[in-house]
Amino acid sequence: MGFAREYATAILHRGRTPMEPTDFVPDWADRPRKAKFYPGARSFSLPEAPYPAEATVAAGCLPGGRPGPERSFSLPLLSGMLRDSYGLVGRRLGVQANTDLAALPHYARANWSRGTASGGGLYPVSVYWVTGRSGPLTPGVYYYAPHRHAIQRLLAGDVSGEVHDALGALDAATDQYLVLGVKYWQNSFKYNNFAFHAVSMDVGALLQTWRLWSRARGLSVAPALWFDEARLARLLGLGEDEEGLFAVVPLSWDAPPPPTRTPRGVGAAVRSRDLERSRRVLGFETLRRVHRATTGRAADRPAPGALDGCGPVDRGEGEPVPLPPAAFPEVDVRTALRARRSSFGRFDATVPLTAGQLATTLAACAETRLDSDAEPAGTPRLARLYAFVNYVEGVEPGAYSYDPEAHALRLVASGAPGSFLQSNYFLSNYNLEQAGAVVVPTIRTQSVLECVGDRGYRWVNATVGAVAQTFYTAASALGLGAGVALGFDNVSYIERLGLEKDGEAPLLIMPLGNERPRPADFRSEIA
Repeated sequence: MGFAREYATAILHRGRTPMEPTDFVPDWADRPRKAKFYPGARSFSLPEAPYPAEATVAAGCLPGGRPGPERSFSLPLLSGMLRDSYGLVGRRLGVQANTDLAALPHYARANWSRGTASGGGLYPVSVYWVTGRSGPLTPGVYYYAPHRHAIQRLLAGDVSGEVHDALGALDAATDQYLVLGVKYWQNSFKYNNFAFHAVSMDVGALLQTWRLWSRARGLSVAPALWFDEARLARLLGLGEDEEGLFAVVPLSWDAPPPPTRTPRGVGAAVRSRDLERSRRVLGFETLRRVHRATTGRAADRPAPGALDGCGPVDRGEGEPVPLPPAAFPEVDVRTALRARRSSFGRFDATVPLTAGQLATTLAACAETRLDSDAEPAGTPRLARLYAFVNYVEGVEPGAYSYDPEAHALRLVASGAPGSFLQSNYFLSNYNLEQAGAVVVPTIRTQSVLECVGDRGYRWVNATVGAVAQTFYTAASALGLGAGVALGFDNVSYIERLGLEKDGEAPLLIMPLGNERPRPADFRSEIA
């Protein structure tokens, strides 16, 4: 059994058997930056990009929503996607129930909002742009600096052939690539060995923001999750265990790639080094082991059909409870992303969800997939959604599974779930009894790992992170409060939903509902 399977089991049971180190306390005074810092690297500002009103959330989230013929990226479009996903777009303050509330009014601890969600608000994903001769700038390797919405040149020279070769047999007719890395210390300083679980979801959330953003504009984003990671780490000048490379995104560019590729530079590598803020950087053995276990090679890419037996098993539930058709208001994706936030402690049970709001959110989440190299056309849906209904008009309280083909709920456990939800949540920042519903995505994690190997753990978590980002974006478009949490007793949910036999693993809980009126909020938009 690979170590990823052992790690997945420990994550699932950590509510009852805490993971080591159990006495760990973050050193907040010595925390790292929320982005990498390359002193001396030349910076280039990125152009502004308008976002058309017709690029709606419905076009990005629901089947058949992509408008017109497929388009290609340009520098303004790439800039807009980066800004709306990971760039800083505003400062927020609000009276809410999260544990960091007391620190937020201080400028050094300000909460700068972004379009993409992140576990703990830490934003550890690094975005590198490898551009070849068809690009608008000098070919080379660039780092996206989110706090300045700029790119920093780390290497001059066309090394796009290195990325192409690292992808193996994947046919990418381009010399433009985005590479997503995670500097583990940006997350492990707070979450220690749990960090790998969180950051792999962060990668999925960012990829799904790009997918929603681009799909609504007629663009395509299809990440590769299997590639020669060691080769790309050498190219980017990364240490063996300090940063993991989780995805490569080939970009169809508005200029054709050159007819022949530049021969790869032997020994070409980024020489610039990230300057760490923390005086003391800790290592965590379990994190190191799961990183190494899931380091992939292009040759290990799953064959077509490898995941066919890993999807949800027919539970044979009773009669369906039909839901209204999914329908979003005319809200563009940029607006929805910039309005996205967590509803810490703000849910109001006096105003129930409508069945249409729940139906639209579930349909959007069920449509989520990464379109990765592990998911060729015809790959079955691997995630299943459950909804714990507290207060939804026309739906009796209880726990339901969502049937996307019938667009209906199927009862799993009757009775009001509020006390179960709250008693199995470990933190104090949400009152789950006040949410209209709590949506829970599950995946048969161990089956996936058995079918595709340890690297599949990254794919599982990226998929669940993508579902979470869709959930947030849908809730924002519908004008609802939303949240995503990992601090719950996974085993209790397995028992409540009867998931033991089929091995479904609940990895997130996502409360949805209306919020109390007239919240005390401050917002300053900076983009």
